[in-house]
Amino acid sequence: MAKILKLAARNLARYWRRTLLTSGLIILGVVAVLLFIAVSGSFKSLIVGQITDSMLGHLQLHRRGYVASIDNLPLNLNMKPAAVAQVEKALAGDDAVVAWSPRLKFGAMFSNFTETTSIRLNGVLPEREAAAMPMLAGRLVQGSAAKGLLERGKVLIPEIIARGMKLKPGDTVVLVATNLDGSVNGQTFVVQGVLGDVTGPGGRDGYVHLEDARELLRMTEGEVSEIAVRLRDLAALPAAKARITQALAGAGTLEVHGWDQLSPFANIARMIDLLDVFIRVMLVGIVLIAVMNVMIMAVYERIREIGMIAAIGTPPRRILALFLAEGALLGIVGTAIGVLLSLALVYALNVWPVRFAFGRDQLLVLAPSLAAADALAIGAIVVVMAILASLQPAWKAARMDPITALRHV
Repeated sequence: MAKILKLAARNLARYWRRTLLTSGLIILGVVAVLLFIAVSGSFKSLIVGQITDSMLGHLQLHRRGYVASIDNLPLNLNMKPAAVAQVEKALAGDDAVVAWSPRLKFGAMFSNFTETTSIRLNGVLPEREAAAMPMLAGRLVQGSAAKGLLERGKVLIPEIIARGMKLKPGDTVVLVATNLDGSVNGQTFVVQGVLGDVTGPGGRDGYVHLEDARELLRMTEGEVSEIAVRLRDLAALPAAKARITQALAGAGTLEVHGWDQLSPFANIARMIDLLDVFIRVMLVGIVLIAVMNVMIMAVYERIREIGMIAAIGTPPRRILALFLAEGALLGIVGTAIGVLLSLALVYALNVWPVRFAFGRDQLLVLAPSLAAADALAIGAIVVVMAILASLQPAWKAARMDPITALRHV
């Protein structure tokens, strides 16, 4: 086998221009695919992290039917204290769960005494919310979370409302909400901070202390709308979701939802994965066309040479192996150089990072990385496709009649 590889390498070196062109096409394809995987993976991870670590959490638990009506923030579909206790017991017994935060969500009228608008509010326990949403405090564009994420009697408001109503931390505002019985209640709050929205401009979600929210809604029970859960590892989400669902199976009225069921960005993430597949298919096409073309030309130009080595007793299987080895070497060399170039480019993108705007005054920085599994998978695809592309020309060369081949002009 070593002799066949040595002879294959010598043959490729003899036609170095063609070999260089074919290897260049393979290298270009490998670099394009690996760079796309690295950059798109970084983009997806960055945005998913922003969404899950500052707003949604990895999992959310609701009373059955709440998510279907979530746009209306229905108070009649809140979880009662008994259900909350059951959920917290299930979460406490799961090692994959790091933290969870109960929330009371409701709509309210928001006024600065001269203007009025609507706002969506989240009543939270500050310590629990900060543990479950570690990036929430980082969304503050005004104000500070130095004394805790949120104090009693204060409110965090979205940037779009702060700009429109010219509000800043320290200003007094009024929140007016309608409770489940239809009665209206209002309270004054002090603006503690202004939040930039994680999904770009347009968000209207604010935060108040959970006890303030219950007081505003005149609730006598400790009910909540949802419980947001943070996991140790996002990759463990399917297994954790299945375990928690199983643990709550007896309740019958509770649902467990992953972040991908609650955010429209999940569709973009799936499109990125689909593009990844298309890019790999394009790589397969590049390798097949490039290697098959060069191997067909190699067989055509070396017909007399093939006839001579067949005439001196070289068995067809050795001739077949020789051309397959040439195709494999093209794939291996192209892959090796392509992977090295990709690693160098990924390193350069981390040294000189790419920044892009996401929302107002918010810059996100891409940090692409290339997993060994991705590089090995692409390398295996290229080598296998190179061998397959060489198979038909190699088979043709192995089955040539020596006498006919020697007469070829």
